[in-house]
Amino acid sequence: MSFLDSVSPQWIEGHYLLWKKAPHLVAAEWAAFFSGFEMGSTASTAETATPSPETARKLAAVQSLIHRHRDMGHLLACTDPLSPCKREHPLLSLQAFGLEKADLDRVFPTEDFTTAEATLREILRILRDTYCRSIGVEFMHIQDPRQWQWLVDRMEKSGNRQVFSLDDKRAILKRLLEASLFEIFLHRKFPGQTRFSLEGGETIIPLLDAVVSRAGRQGVTDVILGMPHRGRLNIQAHIFGKKYENIFAEFRDTEDPGFVGDGDVKYHRGISADVHREGDATIHLTLVPNPSHLEAVNPVVEGKSRARQDRYGADGASRVLPVLIHGDAAFAGQGIVAETLNMSQLEGYATGGTLHIVLNNQIGFTTRPADARSTRYATDVAKMLAAPIFHVHCEDPEAAIHAAHLALDFRQKFAVDVVVELICYRRHGHNEGDEPYFTEPLMYDQISNRPPAHQLYGERLLQEGLSSEEIDGLKDAVSKTLESAFNGSPTAAEAPFLGRWSAFCQESAATKIETGVPAPLLLSLTEAMVVLPAGFTPHPKIAALYAKRRDCVATGAGIDWANAESLAFAALLHEGISVRLSGEDSRRGTFSQRHCVLHDMRSGRSRIPLDTVAADTAAFRPYDSLLSEAAVLGFEYGYALEFPEGLTIWEAQYGDFANGAQVIIDQFLCSGETKWGRASGLVLLLPHGYEGQGAEHSSARLERFLQLCADGNLQVAFPSTPAQYFHLLRRQAKQPFRKPLVILTPKSLLRNPACISRLDELAGGWFREILPSSADPEKVTALLVCSGKLYYELAKKRLLTNREDTAIIRIEQLYPLRADLLREELGRFRHARNCTWVQEEPRNMGAWNYIRPHLAGILGIEPKYAGRKEAASPATGSFRQHRAEQERLLEEAFG
Repeated sequence: MSFLDSVSPQWIEGHYLLWKKAPHLVAAEWAAFFSGFEMGSTASTAETATPSPETARKLAAVQSLIHRHRDMGHLLACTDPLSPCKREHPLLSLQAFGLEKADLDRVFPTEDFTTAEATLREILRILRDTYCRSIGVEFMHIQDPRQWQWLVDRMEKSGNRQVFSLDDKRAILKRLLEASLFEIFLHRKFPGQTRFSLEGGETIIPLLDAVVSRAGRQGVTDVILGMPHRGRLNIQAHIFGKKYENIFAEFRDTEDPGFVGDGDVKYHRGISADVHREGDATIHLTLVPNPSHLEAVNPVVEGKSRARQDRYGADGASRVLPVLIHGDAAFAGQGIVAETLNMSQLEGYATGGTLHIVLNNQIGFTTRPADARSTRYATDVAKMLAAPIFHVHCEDPEAAIHAAHLALDFRQKFAVDVVVELICYRRHGHNEGDEPYFTEPLMYDQISNRPPAHQLYGERLLQEGLSSEEIDGLKDAVSKTLESAFNGSPTAAEAPFLGRWSAFCQESAATKIETGVPAPLLLSLTEAMVVLPAGFTPHPKIAALYAKRRDCVATGAGIDWANAESLAFAALLHEGISVRLSGEDSRRGTFSQRHCVLHDMRSGRSRIPLDTVAADTAAFRPYDSLLSEAAVLGFEYGYALEFPEGLTIWEAQYGDFANGAQVIIDQFLCSGETKWGRASGLVLLLPHGYEGQGAEHSSARLERFLQLCADGNLQVAFPSTPAQYFHLLRRQAKQPFRKPLVILTPKSLLRNPACISRLDELAGGWFREILPSSADPEKVTALLVCSGKLYYELAKKRLLTNREDTAIIRIEQLYPLRADLLREELGRFRHARNCTWVQEEPRNMGAWNYIRPHLAGILGIEPKYAGRKEAASPATGSFRQHRAEQERLLEEAFG
C-alpha cells in the first residue's frame, strides 16, 4: 500500500495550499511530494503538459523516493562486518511509494538531483550507490541548506566513492599490513601483556594517514589528537612515527620516560612529532595523554587546540585540527561527550570543528549495545549539533578514506564538527588477558573465523591486478622491519619542557617574587578603564561602581577584592601577559562583583574596559561558560598546557560545584606532571565560606585538594586580603615555574568593609604565605592559627572582648606550607602556653587533618582544635543553626 492511500483528497488539497503559502510548515516528505507534483504540472513534454492524477502522483512519489533515500538510506547500508548485508528495506521499496517494476524504465523529471531527468532504474542506482553501500550517511537533520546541499552534491555526483590508483591501493594495503602485523608481533613476543590491541579496527590507520595527508594539503599545520587506550600504541607507531624499538622497550619496562615522576602505563602516554608525507607539507602531530577515564581527554584536546588557534590568529581555526577518537560505548555513555559537543559553536570554546572518529567494536567491555544505549546508533548524541555522520564498513578501507576526506573537507569549509563511525569488531577481549567467550560466544565464533582486514583487501587487489608476489613482498618487508627493531636499541625519550615550555623550570622552589606595581601606574590603568567611548551608556550602578574603584585608587585606600583583581589583571595585560578567565557567570561574577564586561543600556553593545590597558602582545579573554564543570575545567586545563606564558583561570560558580569536575582534578590537574611530565599553570577560583547557605554553597572541599598534594604538585592558597590576592595572581604569572594554583575565594568578604587594602600594599611587596600577627608578643599567652574569611570574625571577637593576650596568625598558603615562616612566626610568642587551629569546616573536613601534624612538629605539642564537629554534610541548611555553630566555635577559640 502506498503512503498516499491512507489520506483523503481533501486532506492533500488542504496541505497543498498550506505548502504554497508556508512551505516550512509542511513535513519534508510532503514538501517533496508537492514539489514533484508542480514539477510534473509544468513539464514541457506532451505526456506531462497536463498530467493525469496518476502521473502527478508518480512524479511526486519519485521525489519522495529521492528524499527518503537521503534521509533513511543508511538503514540499508552494508556497514557491519558481523551481520549479513540487507538487500531491501520496507520503507525504501518501490511499493512504499506506490511505484512498481513497470516504472523502472520510465523517464522521470527530477528536482535538485544529479540529472534533470532519468529512468527510475538509474535514479534508484544512483541513490543505492550513494547511500546504501559501505557508507551510510545521516545528514538530513542538518538545518543549514548550504551544508545540506554541499553534501548532496559531493556524494551523489560521485556515487559516494573515490577512485584510487593502483599505487594508492598498494599504499593502503601496506598500512593495513603494518597495523595488523604489528599487533600479531607484539602478541607473539610479549604474550599476556596488556596492549589493547587494534585488531579488528586496523582500518583506522590508513584512515588517519589519509586525514593527515589531506589536512596538510589544505593548510593545516597542527593536528591535536585525543583517544582512549585501544589502538594507541599502533597509532603512535604508524601515524606519529614512534620507533618500534622504543615501544618494545616499554614492553620490557626498560625505557627512560625522559622526566622525573611516577610515569604511567604505555597505553596512556602522549607523543608529539613533526611528520612529512611524500609530496605533502610537514605537519605537527600531538597525541594528548589520557587516563583510563575514556572520554575525559575530549575537552582537554579542545582547550589545547583553541589556545594554539588563538596564538596563530585569524586563520588559527583552519590551521589547527582537533581529532577525537572514541569507543562506541563511551561515546554514547559518557556525559562529558555531550558537554564537549555543546562547546563546539560557543564563542569562548569553538575550535573550528572537530573530526570525531568512533571506533565501534560493537561491545563495551562485556556490555552489548542493547544494554549500553537507548538509541539505534552509538553516534546519535552528535545529532545535537546537526553534524553529518558517516557510518562506514571497517573492512572497506577505500570507503573509510573517502568518508574521512568528505568529513575533513566539510569541517574545513563550514567549521563544524563531523563524525565518522568505523563499524568494526574487537578480535580479543577487553584486553589480551580477557576471555570474551564467557559472555559473547556467538559473536566470537564469527570473529575467530573472520580473516583480518589486510587479507580481505589483499584478495580484492589480486582481482584488480596486484600480484600475490608483490603482496607477499610487502608483508615480508613489514615483518623484517619488526624483527630488526626487536633487536635494536631505543632512542632517548623526548624531554617534556621544550618549545614554549623551555623558558620555565621543571623544579619549583619557594622564592620571594616582588609583584608590586608602582602606584602612579595603577592609577593610570584605573583612569583608562573608567573612560567610556561617546554614546556608550552603562547601567548607572555599574558606572558608579567603576567611579568608586577609581576614587579608591586615587585616594589610596578602600580597595576591595574585585578592584584588586581588576588591577592585577590590568597590570599583567599592560606588561604584555594575556589573561583568560572563564566559568559560569564569570564576566559579571557570581556575586555581582566583577563586571569586567559592560553592556550599553540602549544598544546592548559590549565593552571590556581591560582591553584598553592591554599591550599589543596581550589580550584579555573573559567568557561566560556553558553550565558544565567537567568539560570547562578540562578545556581550561588544555588551554593552560598550551599557554604557559599567560594566566589561565577557571572560576567555579561556587566552590562546592568543583566536584563535578573531580575526574579532571584527579587525573589531569594534580597528577598530570608526575604521570606524563606535563606541567600546568592553571588557576582555580573556588568561592568558599560558611555563611548559612547550606551544604552546596559553603565548601570548596579544601580537604580534598590538600589530600591530593604531594611532591610540590599543587599550590593551595586561602588569601584573606585584596592585596594578598593581587600579589598571588601576579606571582602565578611571574614565577619561573608552572604549577596549578587553587585559590579559595570569598563571598561575603567581597562587601565586608573590613576586607580592604591600601594602594601602597599593592604598589610594593609580594605574596606572603604566612601573615603575621600584630599583637604584642610580650602580652600573648594564646595563639590562634587560621586561614581565610574566619580571620575577620576572630579579629572582631578579639577586639570586642579585649583579648590582647591572644594573637591570630594567618596561613595564606596551605600547600606548599612554608613551615620555615610558620615556625618563625610562632617562635615570636615565647609566652604562649597553647596554640589552637580554628576553622569553619567540620572536624573531618577543612585543613585540620592536614595542618595538625605540621603544627605539632613545630610546637612539640599537640595543637588544640576549634571548629565544627565531624559531619557527613559540609554545612547545615538552617541559618539559625549556622549562627549558633559559628558563635560556638568562636567561643571555643577564645576559651
